[in-house]
Amino acid sequence: MATVIRLRRGGRTHAPYYRIVVADSRKRVRGPVIEELGYYHPASPNEPKYKVDGPRALEWLKCGAKPSPTVRNLLSKEGILEAKATGRSLTPAAEETAPPEASASAEETSGSES
Repeated sequence: MATVIRLRRGGRTHAPYYRIVVADSRKRVRGPVIEELGYYHPASPNEPKYKVDGPRALEWLKCGAKPSPTVRNLLSKEGILEAKATGRSLTPAAEETAPPEASASAEETSGSES
């Protein structure tokens, strides 16, 4: 199946919002979607808001889904396209920065208090 990651418009006049969805490229734009990956609010008051489910988007890209130009920009801002190119997996930033010794010592001290 030819899949594409694209934006699906919602909202009202002068207040759009978009859902980032995976769909069959042969279906119409407002047609059925396979999976919803996130959202994009370009008209939010301060700055555009967006959220993308990184691991799921990476899986779809590895399966051959092609992103639309706007979705490609959003994925590159999140570092998902770079992760696909280098072959690394996406991990939350908190797990990368937390040293493993600190979490192990915290578990030991909580166990001795009981």
